[in-house]
Amino acid sequence: MKIPHASLSADALHGIIEEYVSREGTEYGVRDFSLEEKVQQVLGQLQRGEIYVNFDPDTSTCNLLVCDQAPSANRLNRVDCELCTDSTKG
Repeated sequence: MKIPHASLSADALHGIIEEYVSREGTEYGVRDFSLEEKVQQVLGQLQRGEIYVNFDPDTSTCNLLVCDQAPSANRLNRVDCELCTDSTKG
Protein backbone atom coordinates (compact mmCIF):
# COMPACT_ATOMS: atom_id res chain seq x y z
CA MET A 1 0.00 0.00 0.00
CA LYS A 2 1.47 3.32 -1.08
CA ILE A 3 1.69 5.80 1.80
CA PRO A 4 1.92 9.50 0.92
CA HIS A 5 5.07 10.68 2.69
CA ALA A 6 3.33 13.93 3.63
CA SER A 7 0.83 11.93 5.71
CA LEU A 8 3.59 10.64 8.01
CA SER A 9 4.79 12.58 11.01
CA ALA A 10 8.18 14.24 10.56
CA ASP A 11 9.68 11.86 13.13
CA ALA A 12 8.26 8.75 11.43
CA LEU A 13 9.44 9.83 8.00
CA HIS A 14 12.87 10.78 9.29
CA GLY A 15 13.16 7.39 11.02
CA ILE A 16 12.25 5.49 7.85
CA ILE A 17 14.73 7.46 5.76
CA GLU A 18 17.50 7.32 8.37
CA GLU A 19 17.23 3.54 8.65
CA TYR A 20 17.33 3.24 4.88
CA VAL A 21 20.40 5.40 4.33
CA SER A 22 22.35 3.91 7.25
CA ARG A 23 22.31 0.36 5.90
CA GLU A 24 25.51 -1.49 5.20
CA GLY A 25 26.53 -1.23 1.56
CA THR A 26 25.07 2.17 0.75
CA GLU A 27 28.48 3.85 0.35
CA TYR A 28 29.54 3.59 -3.28
CA GLY A 29 30.39 7.17 -4.19
CA VAL A 30 33.68 9.01 -4.37
CA ARG A 31 32.64 11.37 -1.58
CA ASP A 32 31.32 10.41 1.82
CA PHE A 33 28.09 12.12 2.83
CA SER A 34 26.95 12.72 6.39
CA LEU A 35 23.85 10.91 7.62
CA GLU A 36 21.85 14.14 7.48
CA GLU A 37 23.00 14.85 3.91
CA LYS A 38 21.83 11.39 2.88
CA VAL A 39 18.49 11.90 4.64
CA GLN A 40 18.00 15.20 2.80
CA GLN A 41 18.85 13.56 -0.55
CA VAL A 42 16.25 10.82 -0.01
CA LEU A 43 13.69 13.36 1.23
CA GLY A 44 14.25 15.26 -2.01
CA GLN A 45 13.62 12.09 -4.00
CA LEU A 46 10.35 11.61 -2.12
CA GLN A 47 9.30 15.21 -2.74
CA ARG A 48 10.12 14.93 -6.45
CA GLY A 49 8.07 11.73 -6.72
CA GLU A 50 11.04 9.55 -7.68
CA ILE A 51 10.51 7.17 -4.76
CA TYR A 52 7.66 6.42 -2.37
CA VAL A 53 6.90 4.80 0.96
CA ASN A 54 5.19 1.43 0.65
CA PHE A 55 3.57 -0.26 3.66
CA ASP A 56 3.07 -4.03 3.66
CA PRO A 57 0.26 -4.85 6.12
CA ASP A 58 1.13 -8.56 6.06
CA THR A 59 4.62 -7.96 7.46
CA SER A 60 4.01 -4.57 9.11
CA THR A 61 7.02 -3.17 7.29
CA CYS A 62 7.69 -0.10 5.19
CA ASN A 63 9.79 0.00 2.06
CA LEU A 64 11.24 2.88 0.09
CA LEU A 65 10.63 1.99 -3.54
CA VAL A 66 11.51 3.56 -6.86
CA CYS A 67 8.26 4.66 -8.49
CA ASP A 68 8.57 2.33 -11.48
CA GLN A 69 9.10 -0.77 -9.30
CA ALA A 70 6.29 -3.09 -8.29
CA PRO A 71 6.09 -3.42 -4.49
CA SER A 72 6.94 -7.14 -4.57
CA ALA A 73 10.01 -6.54 -6.76
CA ASN A 74 12.09 -4.77 -4.14
CA ARG A 75 12.17 -6.71 -0.89
CA LEU A 76 15.77 -5.57 -0.29
CA ASN A 77 14.49 -2.13 0.68
CA ARG A 78 12.35 -3.41 3.56
CA VAL A 79 12.30 -1.17 6.61
CA ASP A 80 10.84 -2.59 9.83
CA CYS A 81 8.77 0.30 10.96
CA GLU A 82 6.43 0.39 13.91
CA LEU A 83 6.23 4.16 13.40
CA CYS A 84 4.85 3.60 9.93
CA THR A 85 2.31 1.11 11.26
CA ASP A 86 1.14 3.61 13.85
CA SER A 87 0.80 6.41 11.31
CA THR A 88 -1.52 4.38 9.09
CA LYS A 89 -4.10 3.87 11.82
CA GLY A 90 -7.15 6.15 11.69
